[in-house]
Amino acid sequence: MAYWLAKAREGQDTDTIQRFDPRFWTVDFPRPMIASVITTGPAALRVDCEFHNHDALAGLIWESEDRFDHPLLSYDTNRNYGNTTVTFLWRSSGVLPLDAVHGPTLTIEGRDAAGTARTWYVRLWNYAAGDPDDARITLRFSELREGWTAEGAPVPMGDIDRLFISLAPTDYDPANADLLPSRQDGWVELTEIACDGEFAMLTIGDAVLPPHGIGISTAYDDSYNQTPARMLRNALHLGYRGTLVHYVGMSHFFRLAADANGKLIADPDTLLCTPCVKWHEAFFAGCVALRMQPIISLSFELFNAHCPESWKQRDWNGNPALTGWEPPSTLLSPVVNDAVSYLEDVAQAFTEIQLASGLEAQFQVGEPWWWVNPDGLPCIYDSEARAAYGDPPEISDLSVNYVSRERDFLDWCALQLATAVQRMASRAKLTAQGEAKTHVLLFTPTLLDPKRPAIAAMNLDASLSWDAFDVLQVEDYDWLTDGAEALRRAAYTELDNRFGYPLAAQHYLGGFVLDPEDANTFWARIDAGIDEALARGVDRAFVWALPQITRDGYVRLPFEEKEMQAFDDVLYPLNLGRDTGVSPEFSTSISLTASGHERRNSQWSDARLNFDVGPGIRSEAELGVLLEFFRARRGPARGFRLSDPFDYSSNGLTGTPMMTDQIIGIGDGLAATFRLAKSYGGGVDPQRRFITRPRGQTILISIDGAATNDWTLVDGGKIIFTMAPAQNAEIRAGFLFDVPVRFAEDRLDISRTTFAAGEAPSVPLIELREEI
Repeated sequence: MAYWLAKAREGQDTDTIQRFDPRFWTVDFPRPMIASVITTGPAALRVDCEFHNHDALAGLIWESEDRFDHPLLSYDTNRNYGNTTVTFLWRSSGVLPLDAVHGPTLTIEGRDAAGTARTWYVRLWNYAAGDPDDARITLRFSELREGWTAEGAPVPMGDIDRLFISLAPTDYDPANADLLPSRQDGWVELTEIACDGEFAMLTIGDAVLPPHGIGISTAYDDSYNQTPARMLRNALHLGYRGTLVHYVGMSHFFRLAADANGKLIADPDTLLCTPCVKWHEAFFAGCVALRMQPIISLSFELFNAHCPESWKQRDWNGNPALTGWEPPSTLLSPVVNDAVSYLEDVAQAFTEIQLASGLEAQFQVGEPWWWVNPDGLPCIYDSEARAAYGDPPEISDLSVNYVSRERDFLDWCALQLATAVQRMASRAKLTAQGEAKTHVLLFTPTLLDPKRPAIAAMNLDASLSWDAFDVLQVEDYDWLTDGAEALRRAAYTELDNRFGYPLAAQHYLGGFVLDPEDANTFWARIDAGIDEALARGVDRAFVWALPQITRDGYVRLPFEEKEMQAFDDVLYPLNLGRDTGVSPEFSTSISLTASGHERRNSQWSDARLNFDVGPGIRSEAELGVLLEFFRARRGPARGFRLSDPFDYSSNGLTGTPMMTDQIIGIGDGLAATFRLAKSYGGGVDPQRRFITRPRGQTILISIDGAATNDWTLVDGGKIIFTMAPAQNAEIRAGFLFDVPVRFAEDRLDISRTTFAAGEAPSVPLIELREEI
């Protein structure tokens, strides 16, 4: 499938939007407070906040440069706000009112007339008409002034990076970082947002790609600061339709409450915070409007700082499971009933929101596993796991394929995990009165790491088999982006053998690109991986995830059926005589300089062969065979094989093939596919010819000089190894081969008279360049 990493628009469709369009505002805030912004109409937005500290402060942000939309869909950067006015109705509750000290303030970041970076503070109350919590605000940017009563200097608005409105709790104290006596909830609504003046309109990308049949993956933790409408606009315009995977995350969905020690932890009673609820209500409503169906994804991962200590997975030494994120998340123990009950309740809460929006209930348990800490110690020894099993053995080396006592404990761990996973899925089904579609997502590079077989033993229980879930979803992005194709294929086979999900009940998730510097390399592999999954026959493939797609400009182009060049895999039926002609042809541009020197540019990397097989025809019977063969091929319409009498072997031109004849690749420990090729000429730059029509029964393969049969031949002369050859291993091959050709002309001129007189007919053939 063709794809594109777009860096900027290159003539694609555009539209215009009003500056301060509510879809393109964002929010930001420090932990542990939570906030979200949603659109409530074409000219309206709402911000919901939960404050926990006296010094908590949220910002409602408009940026001059669009940092979040896809390059084909972003609005143009314009830092000049001069001679422009924005007005809106303000309503608020639970936040400092407009007239209060530290009340809502417009912070403006940019540069003054001299180009010096500056920040200005404009009190909104000075530009409001009405009550402190219900007013019309009019901001004429060319007339804004700083100061308590707008007595300060004018704010230059010609070079502005961003503007944000501060929102604080009613008990705000910037010098006090202590917890509030209780959580404070607040909200702000801006309605009737209107902008006019010289720079009131912005050009925005409006390309709309046709549907390409691939699903998108989104995540609340990655997009909590954006409006759902903005996210879904990107997904729709980039051609994503139907089901999408939506990970609810591990750090922004939960409601916080103080424990007995005053530490804020995830509240098992109220579960979801209001900003999360409001955001997901808007997100699901947007999905309904666009006929998209989200699959809610919930994992065992939770933000470490707000996870109850008793819920955490722990290693033998009592250390909690900690991921590599900064700040880290942890993993909940599937043996701790309170933790699993919490996950069940969260699954129910999200499913209820989904159902209330009119969507079908679809739920995924994402990446269930027992964690392994960076030192290689498995986190299977929390206090409840120890107590439930009773004197578990210490397991510190996951590279061992354990038996007996250790294996019994690992199998027990896998069963506990599978039971917890099924509890979560069952709750979603129960909430939907049995009508929920359930999925389980497995990450094969960890679960099926061949160097650490104990991980599979402690995570993969047979009770996850078909049909415990409706769909098995698989992701392998570490292997995919590393190019570890043999490991990937082996993992698919292993999952099929273990769990038995038919391909019609399997999904594939391709991604992701953590570092933008890897974009060019990784997106090529991700796109190819999606094609490969679809070719295997999985029911649905998804790209993980939307933030990386928009950042890197990934464009999945619509599927177009490749125009296959018709080819009959049959050999030319007549023996070629000694007078058969063959002509290798290159294409070289040669220009003559004024001094008489030549400049030569080779336009083809490989020669194209031309044959004349007419001289090989010896009788009228053979003429008949030729005519019949020509008609069966519809003249030049269909290709066929030809045995080149001058060059058909990897050993010299016509020698007996040996397994060390031709080097076809150097192993890197990851790649498993190598193309048969033949080199001509010695030195550092031999002419290399890819062989697309080998004779399969003649192929011999060696790795570092040792014969191997651990490979499969696929179309196009590709050799695929079951296990990837080791780093720096030399892969060589011997083979016989044919040339793919076609008749060169639509007409075959043959005369019985001239043939009887001993004149051979001309039957030109031309080599085909096959795209594989």
